[in-house]
Amino acid sequence: EGAVLATGGARRGIAVSTLAEARFFAAAGFDDILYAYPVGGARLAECAALAERLDAFQVLLDSAAGLALLRGRPLAAGKRWLVWLKLDCGNGRVGVRPTEPGALELARAIAQEAPRRVALVGVYAHCGDTYQCAGVPEVQAVARATAAALGRFVDA
Repeated sequence: EGAVLATGGARRGIAVSTLAEARFFAAAGFDDILYAYPVGGARLAECAALAERLDAFQVLLDSAAGLALLRGRPLAAGKRWLVWLKLDCGNGRVGVRPTEPGALELARAIAQEAPRRVALVGVYAHCGDTYQCAGVPEVQAVARATAAALGRFVDA
């Protein structure tokens, strides 16, 4: 009910952190889901099934190895992998640092796959480093720093 309210009844444009959540929302009629964790080999088959079933099942990538997995598992005719490049803008969990030389190369490699097998949708960052903040001003500072890092990366 909360997700239906949050999407204004559209049942589109939600992010999930587990494939169990993705299956749950897909079963409830959600047709545009972002799996907000970088794709790995153990989850590839299930991600492919969701990508082939839903209008838009989007995944995160943060490595050339992840891109190679997607290249090696093309989707059914008329479908392609919808990919967000996961950037680590400070929380140190997953993602490629936007200042790493390989980050732009990875973004270009993903984009060059379109429109055959893979489409680069955009860049994605999770401000998990806000979990340690002591108040709103600190959270806002992290958000500004993350937005600035993303902006610099996209401009590059």
